[in-house]
Amino acid sequence: MGDPKVEPVNVARMIEPHPAEKVAIISRNRPTTYGELRDQVAHLRGGLASLGVGPGDRVAMLCANNRYFVISYLAITGLGAIAVPLNPVSPGPELTVELGVVEPVAAIVGPAARGQWADVDLAAVPSLAHVVVAEGAVAEGELALADLLAADPAPIVDVDPDTTAVMMFTSGTAGSPRAAMLSHGNLLGNIHQSLSSRTHTESDDVVYGVLPLFHIFGLNVVLGVSFTMGATVLLVQRFDPTTAAESVVSRGITVLPGAPAMWVAFAHFDELPADTFRTVRIALSGASKLPVSVAEKVEQRFGVRIAEGYGLTEAAPVVTSSSGGPERRYGSVGKALPGVEVRIVGDSGADALVGDVGEIWVRGENVFQGYWREPEATARVLDDQGWLHTGDLGTVDDDGWLYLVDRAKDLIIVSGFNVFPAEVEEVLAAHPAVAEVGVVGVPHPHTGEAVKAYVVVAEGAQVDEDALIDHCCAYLARYKAPSKVVFVDQLPRNTSGKLLRRDLAAFVDV
Repeated sequence: MGDPKVEPVNVARMIEPHPAEKVAIISRNRPTTYGELRDQVAHLRGGLASLGVGPGDRVAMLCANNRYFVISYLAITGLGAIAVPLNPVSPGPELTVELGVVEPVAAIVGPAARGQWADVDLAAVPSLAHVVVAEGAVAEGELALADLLAADPAPIVDVDPDTTAVMMFTSGTAGSPRAAMLSHGNLLGNIHQSLSSRTHTESDDVVYGVLPLFHIFGLNVVLGVSFTMGATVLLVQRFDPTTAAESVVSRGITVLPGAPAMWVAFAHFDELPADTFRTVRIALSGASKLPVSVAEKVEQRFGVRIAEGYGLTEAAPVVTSSSGGPERRYGSVGKALPGVEVRIVGDSGADALVGDVGEIWVRGENVFQGYWREPEATARVLDDQGWLHTGDLGTVDDDGWLYLVDRAKDLIIVSGFNVFPAEVEEVLAAHPAVAEVGVVGVPHPHTGEAVKAYVVVAEGAQVDEDALIDHCCAYLARYKAPSKVVFVDQLPRNTSGKLLRRDLAAFVDV
């Protein structure tokens, strides 16, 4: 007998079944119904197709949390092309590097990215044939998104589930930032795995969408799960605890996902009334570890029980969740979702005993296809049996609840965003006053971790902390830049000259 027939799919179909009059998104106080959204996406598919965009082509998206992102994402994937969401406020040099890696044929530039786009070196991205401006003035050689939305509609192109739908940049588990390839099957698989939990988003929910949509948590948990169920998403471009609380009350928010930094802000906002979150039935925290003290304080003050989860870009992203029932175990990130396998593997390669620490391995249809044009990096994290070696250390209890312990790699997580030290070190090392540099993550009460740099100044040079931080901000997203620079005489290294990051803080902070 042959292999069972694989049915074609497309992640863009998630918005198709819902009532036309139901509100899909609210962006800048403007509601868009599912019927309107389907119509806009179909026209943009036609507009992009008229430019020659088709299956396998990469299209970069530099849009904040607004309807431009949503329409673009669904139109690109609906053509069988590959959406590449980028941070719209990243500096031009960083965007230039990322665009050069994925070689897009087109880029959709939202209002938040216009300033940064001016600093992109387009000569370094020869593949880029079309620049589409979402709103505002259109320069020579650019196209207006409104013109593409006026094109004749085009149908959805169904594809094999293994077809790449999205490329997302991540420092991930394998080193410097690279583009993780997620297929339609990966994304849809994790949506349905998430919906297998006893408690999940329903069609009558109103979901608070402040998590960045260029981050996999925002893309597939906020948008993907919500659109699959026909819920309404309130899109928010930046977090402020006062306006967030007002939105929760005025919009009747029922699902409130966020990174730990959001919950820290709420926990320490003494002026918030105790009934602020009375409409919230699901509160979620992910992207990095939530301090137990914060979870306890939120529950005591507001009566909100935060369900914590664990995931990563390479798993599309959710691996475990504690939102499946009434039981609560502070400090745990929950149990593996149905359809997701988790192992805790010791140094010997064998499964660790219950309670012992080991590396977290993950397997399931949600596990990514690999890193774009990085076969060696892919092989280091994805073995031939389909296990994703996450580089994270954890332990499980007798009931299968997972507890994060640490990361085996040097990855720093700032407000849920991945920062790899080597990338920051490379930028700092390019400053003429820097002779040597080492970067580590340090605990931070609001962002989970912060970037700290140890710098040896070049002989005869003079530079201060602010100048080096400003230098980093010119080349890196702000969350990647150090919040503290310590000047030292030397860095700890082994006999071969390799920097010993694990010894860095202890070596110089004496």
